[in-house]
Amino acid sequence: MATILRDWSYRYQWLYDGISRIAALSVGGESRFRQLALEGLTLHADSKILDLCCGSGQATAYLVQSSHNVTGLDASPLSLKRAGNNVPQASYIEAFAENIPLGDNEFDLVHTSAALHEMEAEQLQQILQEVYRVLKPGGTFTLVDFHPPTNLLFWPGLTLFFWLFETETAWQLLQTNLPELLQEIGFKVDSPRLYAGGSLQVIHAQKCSK
Repeated sequence: MATILRDWSYRYQWLYDGISRIAALSVGGESRFRQLALEGLTLHADSKILDLCCGSGQATAYLVQSSHNVTGLDASPLSLKRAGNNVPQASYIEAFAENIPLGDNEFDLVHTSAALHEMEAEQLQQILQEVYRVLKPGGTFTLVDFHPPTNLLFWPGLTLFFWLFETETAWQLLQTNLPELLQEIGFKVDSPRLYAGGSLQVIHAQKCSK
């Protein structure tokens, strides 16, 4: 059960940004955290990219450095307004991630950062199926999110963070085998890369070419 700090962090951008910067110290800082999911990928100026659950555009700011064809999607009008101000180079759509109002086989890359742990199990399944649908054959889904720490020293900090800022869905994600779930949908999945004592995972999943 999250505390009132969770509500405040979404209401006040300065608080959210401060929390993000502190949490990102475990991987070398905010800039590196926002680019973790992009490491090892080849992007071009015309790559069509969807930043799913883009929030206020923290990761979108890095995506537009690689491509001039970036779309941010989020269900929060306030977040999208902030994203538009922060990263005007991208275009934005207000929608839920489990019902993406875009066509099939549109994107070379779908990216999401620290968002899947907010979803109930049924939502998560729907979102992954939607990602598969909108990706071009051969396209890549890249994500970064929580993972059960492999280093026991990271459990107390993760537990405190969850208690202050997260809900039951974050704990549920720790019990979810995301690579297996992605494979069941039809993705070819690379082995997850783990960071911060194993408490963060980065997954690259490719939609099989037809």
